[in-house]
Amino acid sequence: MTLPLADLRVIDLSTVLAGPNCARYLADFGAQVIKIERPDGGDSLRNMAWRDPRDGEGMWWKLVNRNKRTIALDLKDAADVAVLRELVADASVLVENFRPGTLERLGLGPDVLHEINPKLVITRVTGFGQTGPYASRPGFATIAEVMSGLSAISGLPDGQPLLPPIALTDEVTGLVAAFATMVALHSGVGQVVDVSLLESMFQLMGPLITRYRLTGEQQQRLGAGLPYSVPRGTYECSDGKWVGLSASSDSVAARVLRVLGVDGDARFATFHARMEHREELETVMSDWCRRHPQAEVLATFSAAEAAIGPVMDMAAISADPHYAARQAIVDLEGTPMQGLLAKLSATPGALRWQGRGLDADGDEIREKGWQS
Repeated sequence: MTLPLADLRVIDLSTVLAGPNCARYLADFGAQVIKIERPDGGDSLRNMAWRDPRDGEGMWWKLVNRNKRTIALDLKDAADVAVLRELVADASVLVENFRPGTLERLGLGPDVLHEINPKLVITRVTGFGQTGPYASRPGFATIAEVMSGLSAISGLPDGQPLLPPIALTDEVTGLVAAFATMVALHSGVGQVVDVSLLESMFQLMGPLITRYRLTGEQQQRLGAGLPYSVPRGTYECSDGKWVGLSASSDSVAARVLRVLGVDGDARFATFHARMEHREELETVMSDWCRRHPQAEVLATFSAAEAAIGPVMDMAAISADPHYAARQAIVDLEGTPMQGLLAKLSATPGALRWQGRGLDADGDEIREKGWQS
């Protein structure tokens, strides 16, 4: 079956996570993606973090650069630049995440690329964007997380601001860049797509800036809590296992209160009352869970149609029947990893191969270009 993006040709000049994730999502739905790396070691993602004990290859690399062909090109070498320019001539998209100005210094700025291919979409992923006083700063996920407002509201009330324990910004920005790239392609106009780590994370902050600008109020750190949902958090059960619960709407809150035996308590009768008596209600919830094992807590709240789930680690996820039924974990060339981002009923994507070796397709691409 022809994949939905099979007519797209994408040059991935980016490194590490956010940019390559953008190209990965396009590749998963059929785009022809050529990953270009420097000859001396390639993308540093190849050597980042954990390695597959079977072959020594990087686990990040196999996931993020799946479905891509690879070629090593030195962008300071005239012959290699000529190969890139030939690819650009027939490409739909070029993804890069150099610091602003780097592509221009290489003689490959948007004006040059659009002379070669006027319809090219150039997706530029940086820490702070192509403009503004911070544009030239080095940008990493951690910096976006502390400067977007996320860290300020993450952690315990009296504790330090916390960072997410995953590459959250890089993952989110990859999705943002893929979406923005598809919007640009839909326009039919060659253009530059300017995506930043900072603004991708800032978009996740919801109306926090609206609230501050209009009232001067700010959201405080509440651990696992939210200021507009009580009870909401993670709760330890009598057997030492944990559950997560959210009562964000009045109807769910009413069901939770009935289970807890406080449905007639005026302190918790309305949204605003629950906000005012947050600590008391959280204590009721915590105490109730501590008196019952996890299985009973889950069964009781599930029977009441309250939103609850077990706190699951990778071992639990690996054995979970829902993950299996949804094919959320797949085996790609012997390597387990996440499945497709979304399921399309008529034009689904496909996982074809994991991240390949440095310059694995170089000879073929040099000889045949996109027709390899």
